[in-house]
Amino acid sequence: MAAQLNRRTFLWRTLFLGTASVAMPSLLTSCSSGSATATPTRSIAAASPTAVAARTTSSSTTTTPTQVAKTPTPAPSPGASSASVRIMGPYPGEAQALTGAGSTFAAPLYTKWAADYEKLTGVKVNYQSIGSGGGIKSLQDMTVDFGATDAPMSDEQIQQAKGGPILHIPTALGGVVITYNIPELAGKDALKFTPETLSGIFLGTIINWNDPKLVADNPSLANLDKPIVVVHRSDGSGTTFILVSYLAAVSEDWKSKVGVGTSVNWPVGIGAKGNEGVAGTVKQNPYSIGYVELIYALQNQIPYGLVRNKAGNFVTASLDTVKAAAAGASKTMPQDLRAMIVNADGANAYPISGFTWILAYQNMQDEAKAIALTRFLWWGLTDGQQYHKDLGYAPLASEVVALALEKVKQITVNGKPAFPGK
Repeated sequence: MAAQLNRRTFLWRTLFLGTASVAMPSLLTSCSSGSATATPTRSIAAASPTAVAARTTSSSTTTTPTQVAKTPTPAPSPGASSASVRIMGPYPGEAQALTGAGSTFAAPLYTKWAADYEKLTGVKVNYQSIGSGGGIKSLQDMTVDFGATDAPMSDEQIQQAKGGPILHIPTALGGVVITYNIPELAGKDALKFTPETLSGIFLGTIINWNDPKLVADNPSLANLDKPIVVVHRSDGSGTTFILVSYLAAVSEDWKSKVGVGTSVNWPVGIGAKGNEGVAGTVKQNPYSIGYVELIYALQNQIPYGLVRNKAGNFVTASLDTVKAAAAGASKTMPQDLRAMIVNADGANAYPISGFTWILAYQNMQDEAKAIALTRFLWWGLTDGQQYHKDLGYAPLASEVVALALEKVKQITVNGKPAFPGK
């Protein structure tokens, strides 16, 4: 584990061009088992070796998050109250430290945000990369100032939170890619997967690489009479949530037999912890297949397949195709911004895509921390968006940024807005 930590630290320090690492003190939390069994009104980086809280897990669930809002949220009017307001330096009376935990996918982004934000304001943001389930549980228990997740909280999870209503504030976009290990195809064109073949592989109904359904799109598999070894996450994960949300959207069998959650009862396969575990297991097992976050695949130069989207086109995951999947999101975002964009419309949309969110209590008790958190969030949604592409994230559309900023303005202390406006 120490070797993994050193490797991750080196990767992040290299990625951030020498930026000092953000302090990450242990969180004395205990993340008990849970599930995402209610329909929300949703790593990509490897599970962090520094994790000190257990991820929230669930055996399975049979509900699917809302993908299209019944009542579109009107975009806020442009003006000085939105992105034109900038954070320029320290603010009197704000807390000098904040703690957050959750999404491993978003960890490199939030670490970069925190390092540069501390230089600007003096506020230290300590972020623990413990997975989406752990982030949700830590916020529910009020052991952190903010949580982070790639899977939106369910209504039941929000009701169980000790601090009252929780806001979902989208910060970035990511994708989940399908990686595989077929020695005979090394260095050749990427495999093509359809909704039918992907759901069949993970359901265990397609068991050989030369299955006619796979060969139809991949003639190179015709003579490959080898059993498929499925690898999946063993821990509760937002990466899993995005993948199974996609499978539920394209397969009635998956929706009825397995369902959606940060952790599910997989019909077949080998479990491995985090993206590092899945990628390592796939690498060690010829003829295997698994899934990892796009940013992890890009950082580690892991090849991955193309997926046929709703428009019928085979699309490779990239920042542009993930952004294309979210192109129309602002027009159909629900009021609470818990939106899913899997299997999205659009000729160039990558179908296994999703948002990542920061979670915050709408009504905070500590005024100093509320000021510090709202200013940090505001800066991240405005000036902080400049870091997305270099770190492998798709930035939010300006319309979604405007909606997220309105959520930041809804955070209060004793009934009064916490954000000071600068």
